[in-house]
Amino acid sequence: MPPHTLLLLVVLLATSLPAPTSSSDPSSCAGRDDAAAIAAAFRHVRNFRPPRVRACQPVQELRLPSRNLTGAVSWAALANLSALAAVDLSGNALQGAIPGGFWRAPSLRAVDVSRNQLGGALRVERAPRLLSLNVSRNRFTGVEGVQALSGLVALDVSANRIRAVPRGLRRLARVEQLDLSGNAMQGRFPGDLPPLGGIRSLNISYNKFSGVVDSGTVNKFGHSAFVHAGNASMVFSENSTATPPRRPSPSPPHRKSKQGGSGGTTTGRKATGRSRRGRHLSVVAVAVMCGVASLAMLLCLVGCVACGVLRSRKKGGEGDEERKKKPQWGDKGGDEDEEEDVVMAAAAKGAAAAPVVLFERPLMQLTLADLAAATSGFGRESQLAERGGRSSAAYRAVLPGDLHVVVRVVEGAVAGLGEDDNPAAAATAFRELARLRHPNILPLLGYCIAGKEKLLLYEYMEKGDLHRWLHELPAGRPDMDDTGGGDAWEAAEDRRSVSDWPTRHRIALGVARGLAFLHQGWAGSGRATPVVHGHLVPTNVLLGEDLEPRISDFGHPSAGGGGEQSLTPEGDVYAFGALVLELVTGQAGWDEASMSWARGIIRDGKALDIVDPRVRDEAAAGAEAEREMVECLRVGYLCTAHSPDKRPTMQQVVGVLKDIRAAPATPGAQTQPA
Repeated sequence: MPPHTLLLLVVLLATSLPAPTSSSDPSSCAGRDDAAAIAAAFRHVRNFRPPRVRACQPVQELRLPSRNLTGAVSWAALANLSALAAVDLSGNALQGAIPGGFWRAPSLRAVDVSRNQLGGALRVERAPRLLSLNVSRNRFTGVEGVQALSGLVALDVSANRIRAVPRGLRRLARVEQLDLSGNAMQGRFPGDLPPLGGIRSLNISYNKFSGVVDSGTVNKFGHSAFVHAGNASMVFSENSTATPPRRPSPSPPHRKSKQGGSGGTTTGRKATGRSRRGRHLSVVAVAVMCGVASLAMLLCLVGCVACGVLRSRKKGGEGDEERKKKPQWGDKGGDEDEEEDVVMAAAAKGAAAAPVVLFERPLMQLTLADLAAATSGFGRESQLAERGGRSSAAYRAVLPGDLHVVVRVVEGAVAGLGEDDNPAAAATAFRELARLRHPNILPLLGYCIAGKEKLLLYEYMEKGDLHRWLHELPAGRPDMDDTGGGDAWEAAEDRRSVSDWPTRHRIALGVARGLAFLHQGWAGSGRATPVVHGHLVPTNVLLGEDLEPRISDFGHPSAGGGGEQSLTPEGDVYAFGALVLELVTGQAGWDEASMSWARGIIRDGKALDIVDPRVRDEAAAGAEAEREMVECLRVGYLCTAHSPDKRPTMQQVVGVLKDIRAAPATPGAQTQPA
């Protein structure tokens, strides 16, 4: 074979061989690039644990809901994830704005950043593949560029501060689910909205729309979609050009509806009606007289029944029946959501003007209607998850002035107040309760009395409760294997970790101080009556930004009698002892059997065997730290003594805990029990 022919074959063979794949070069691996992009996006976010990204496999979903994330996300870094299709960061405490560059991610299909603290104007760039966008319960003041989301199917911007309908919203012809509620939004209905024919779910309640809503539209979307939806110029019309209603329209009645018909009557029918009008005057008069007489008899009958009911209530039979008849503020059943929304709207309508009293902001004028707007009509989406220690339903709300609060429905007695006490007595009791101020007590910010319903307003604690931090969140050092250069961030997280023994001791001391303050009563009340908590559990201990504990859900009246957990200060001491055992051992669900087991181990001098291994690892098995842990378990042992007389007072417990470990003074230490 000639040499030049051989050379040609070698060249052809070399050019035909496949190029080296990216897997042979780690620096060009897509998975590695995605991991670095995620780390860069969350470098300023606390409590973030980098997800494990498989080598050379691009990230398609980023789901971190309810992870207690706080800080600002670098959204532009996420735009570099070429395969990213779904983002779920809902239920955190993320702050800042979302820039337009984020929407450059080419594969983005669904974004859920609801229930955060994001704000400013939401600027959207071209993202034709985006199908679902949920930015509800944030602080956005507007939406710009929404017309670029041409493929959008579901849009939820409820419970923000958007005062005008987003420009270009009506161009979104593919939208099937649209929620604009709770914004005080101004606009024209239905002109500023997408075509209603393609929308299956709509909610524009608690806004300031103008326009005409026909009965067919109300029947299609339900009355709850239009609760407080418009200003004075919004009209509900009986005339319907939509499909026939499936049930009578709940829109406001019109006096001419019986005469005008449905809009399909002919001129002949109208003429016939006018000719017969005089003929039937006498018949109408007789009918009216009969109706008046019947109404009088009915009123008498109702009065008799009411008297009988009142007598039966006085005999002690009103408790269960009254609770059955009372309007429900929270959703109780999945299939009756719409009906309960209507019930809530009816309940609020009668007392919508009931004032909200805020002790520290007396000039802020709010009403029950404002609370309903801030909680989406006391709906399921704003209701806080049921916890084991909560005494009643609670809802998260953001009031004017960026005031984040929890609205709690009062059920049963509180602060010595009976369920049926008059509004004046209730207001006095709530004002007395608000005078309980201490760094380790969650203060009462305000109240609202609307008929028999009583609502209390408390500060919203972003960090959640002690049970969540002990048992539901990953503790210890964050996993930094996938990214480097996180030493400073790791050290900061270590200081905030509940696995850190000094933090756990500080939590125990703070709870003890708060209980001791409650048991002393409050100054200026003219009496030394202790305030008994009655149900101290980790879910009723909330944590502040610095993990300083605050006792919540207190205010039960003092009651006599003994028992381990009775409504007495001694019962609170027992509950505190159980909380200390849970805090030091890391074990949940303490009952009589587990309490007896732990007390036996402590009594036998083997307390160190039941200390939470996570805490011992953090303390590096130091002799001094282990001594402190054992001493704290002995405090739990003393507080859970079977005889109430043998239990220490909470003020004594505070002194013992302070002696176990020297801790820096907390803010307001001069007012705390010694």
